[in-house]
Amino acid sequence: MSRTAARPGHGHAVTDRVAARRLAGPARRFLLGRKRTLLGLAALSAAESVQTFLGGYGVARALDDGFLRADTATGLLWLALAAGVILLGAPVTRGVFALLADLTEPLRDALVRRAVMHALRKATAPGGSVDGTAVSRLTSQTEIARDSFAGLVLTARSFLFVATGAAVGLLSLAPQFLLIVLPPLLLGVTLFAMSLLPMARAQHRYLDADEVIARHAQGVRTALRDIIACGTQDAAAAQGRLDVGEAAAAARSMARWAAVRTLAVAVAGQLPVLLLLVCTPWLLRQGVSAGALAGALTYLLQALLPALHSLMTVLGAAGARLLVVLGRLTEPYPDTAVVPPAGSGPGPGPRTGRAAVELRGVRVSFGSRARPVLDGLDLSVAEGEHLAVVGPSGIGKSTLLQVVAGTLAPSEGAVRLAGHPLAPAPPTDLTGLRTLLPQDAYVFTGTLRDNLRYLSPQAPRAAVEETVRALELEPLVARVGGLDATLTPRTLSQGERQLIALGRAHLSPAPVLLLDEATSHLDPSTEAVAERALAARPGTLVVVAHRLSSALRADRVLALDGTHARCGTHEELLARSALYRDLVGHWHGTGR
Repeated sequence: MSRTAARPGHGHAVTDRVAARRLAGPARRFLLGRKRTLLGLAALSAAESVQTFLGGYGVARALDDGFLRADTATGLLWLALAAGVILLGAPVTRGVFALLADLTEPLRDALVRRAVMHALRKATAPGGSVDGTAVSRLTSQTEIARDSFAGLVLTARSFLFVATGAAVGLLSLAPQFLLIVLPPLLLGVTLFAMSLLPMARAQHRYLDADEVIARHAQGVRTALRDIIACGTQDAAAAQGRLDVGEAAAAARSMARWAAVRTLAVAVAGQLPVLLLLVCTPWLLRQGVSAGALAGALTYLLQALLPALHSLMTVLGAAGARLLVVLGRLTEPYPDTAVVPPAGSGPGPGPRTGRAAVELRGVRVSFGSRARPVLDGLDLSVAEGEHLAVVGPSGIGKSTLLQVVAGTLAPSEGAVRLAGHPLAPAPPTDLTGLRTLLPQDAYVFTGTLRDNLRYLSPQAPRAAVEETVRALELEPLVARVGGLDATLTPRTLSQGERQLIALGRAHLSPAPVLLLDEATSHLDPSTEAVAERALAARPGTLVVVAHRLSSALRADRVLALDGTHARCGTHEELLARSALYRDLVGHWHGTGR
């Protein structure tokens, strides 16, 4: 099943535009509510325009009216005037920072309150769970927003008033200067503007990866015992490597666009100076004085170009971060409703329709260039159904069960288990939804009864005894010395370990049982007893078949061949699937 791939970053671009529209109104209200602070910043910043103007103009006049005319006193007077204005910059800067706190701290406080409310509402929403990204939002993301906003305000304010003073100064010295300075400035600014959206996409992708890593780490910590018990350490580690790899790829993308930004800064910041030097003979022929040339260079090197460099650097990095982070921190609150108390209804929670397991367009690939293990898989398993999964070794049967169990996130597609969506992020606790049994069974030192009740600690004695009868565990119980005898795991065979794990699954209240060759060490007759007992309990059973006899006992069979997935009854697959016919023929031919 093929599918048109989405363009990388396209979704982030749409998200950024939506976030920008959503933020426009609140940002306007936030700034209008602080008019006094903004007016104070403008009044203090006006002094920077005067300082910038006198810096270049004073140098020009000191040369033309003073030193070049052998009038040292006049030259020193102009320089002293320019230097005196520069010294006045210290109290201006102190005042600017004092007013800046009136903008940044209220913003941070508002974002912290919203992050807390978002986490609380998500946890109390129907089917909600603990927000694994709450810590990141409350700490690093709110700090990023505050620091980025402060840097943006400082540099934008400085550039606006410095550029005004420099432009007035260049025009007053000689209009020809603007013909030389403006074209490279506009070229650099245009190149820089073209890099803003891709840079924002890369930043958005990096924050996505950062949250995924935090969510994965929290999930592994919460389900560590189950991961060990189910033998899915390799899958959890592989998913962690994929998440870290995605974060590294996003960081590399950010670095590439940072290089483009550096080129734009060089064009806008260095090229005007070079052109001014190259055009000096022409300017002198136009009647521009040496003092005016020195003043123009002062405007460029000491005022305009440093301010432009700072603006581009901060806008390219802090501006993109600010848009992305604010977009995340101001996401609409999850809908909340009254959640029924535990145990008020059947099963682990609300279900949709009769499907216990639903996969839509699921794709799993361990690397961007690797061939997908599952590609475009659609599957629906009804409540109470018994499904067997067959196929050659390494074809993706275990991967399929890990996706259904929520221990492996698909690269694409939607997964629902007992009515709960697992992709893109599963609920925090899945123990009440499914039980996954791997090939290597986990048994701990303790009584046999406690091992059987591992997934259902409150199971009554009668239920345990019914499990022993259903799975015909009486010989095992007798051999170890009774249900309350203490087990020594190393003295148990692999088959005995699997029997204990199967009894554990039989007692589990989870509506979906997933067996990944969990009967591989049992003889065929014991395996048949176990599968029939598990299929008879209320719920859905999905089995990765070790022997084809498991497929004959199932309601339907899913055959994976690496290209297509065929699902049907035994008779239907014999007619439709060449792989299944080969498996059946091989099974009969070897006498299994």
